[in-house]
Amino acid sequence: MVQLFKFLLKSTKLPARAHFRSNFLDTLRLTVRGGHGGNGLPKYGGVGGQGGCVYFVAKEGLTLRKLEQNLKDKRVQATSGEDSSKVSIFGRRGVDQRIEVPLGVQVYDEQQKLLADLNEHQASCIVAGGGTGGCTGNNFLGRPGESRTVHLDLKLIADVGLVGFPNAGKSTLLKAISNAKPKIAAYPFTTIRPQIGTVEYSDLRSISIADLPGLIEGAHANFGMGHKFLKHIERTRLLLFMVDIFGFQLSPRHLHRDCLSNIYALNKELELYDPTLLEKPCVLLLNKMDKEGAQQLLKNLKPSIKDLSSGLAACPEELRPSRVLKFEHILPISAKNSARITQVKQQLRETLDELAEQHLVADNQQLKEQLQQRVGVIGPKIT
Repeated sequence: MVQLFKFLLKSTKLPARAHFRSNFLDTLRLTVRGGHGGNGLPKYGGVGGQGGCVYFVAKEGLTLRKLEQNLKDKRVQATSGEDSSKVSIFGRRGVDQRIEVPLGVQVYDEQQKLLADLNEHQASCIVAGGGTGGCTGNNFLGRPGESRTVHLDLKLIADVGLVGFPNAGKSTLLKAISNAKPKIAAYPFTTIRPQIGTVEYSDLRSISIADLPGLIEGAHANFGMGHKFLKHIERTRLLLFMVDIFGFQLSPRHLHRDCLSNIYALNKELELYDPTLLEKPCVLLLNKMDKEGAQQLLKNLKPSIKDLSSGLAACPEELRPSRVLKFEHILPISAKNSARITQVKQQLRETLDELAEQHLVADNQQLKEQLQQRVGVIGPKIT
């Protein structure tokens, strides 16, 4: 009877829907250990080989999911150094373990101390050093290698990061302008994992754009998807805010907020998480302009949106940021209108090009000043 009951219970368990079986992984925990140093040989003064070390190397096109599949037990250990002998007075060094990790990974130890930030191709770091070989300084006894548990935290690197509340139309926009295929539905939180698409142009130029899970109040304190969302916008070059012109209501238990209040709320969440994010250039998209009454709403709200500081007094205190954003451009769009989508693609490209030009001018000016300082120190003064 008991066996029959267990069988019936097991048969009622349904597999999770494919949409919730995410292949995206942005954090991984590994145990790493360097190799043990080889023992020395006191009789001949032989020195044992040093243990191998474990190091990470950033590689493009790799994911944490692939890394997890390659490391089934999530343990990495380098080989030990060779013992000294009368045949080989100096023991050979242990073999290092080279582990390839995705580009954009940050490596933390158990105390959450940052060990390395691998945001460039082929960037590397040693995470577990090998033990020293036996010699006169340690009584010819090899030392054990370094052992620790490390956390790999992936932060996506993209040109543009989409920021907005749930159901603002971000996934619809991403599907329209790029090669990504996000899930789209008429309810909030259809995006439950980051999506990256590539926007391609006729002259073979391309930019990457990331659609991230929708924010909610308290995301800065890790409510909802919290830091799982916010950490991915730290490495984007441009923030693309998207809000519904008719406002947003998370659920029947929550109050409906107008478009302007939503902008202030997004502003405050970013400020509370990391104030430096407000220094990033921003573009604002006012979505769902194809609906009736949208034009009148835009006419009423546009002056306040252009200068967010002018409406701070009327903003509810719980949504009021201490520092407001300044948008490079404000575009009223409909994510289903192809002409508007083309305008967005062109505007994103122009804005990124302007930013690249500004950085180039700043770098050239800095280089010029450095050269002038060097000339002033070691050469004749130029008048």
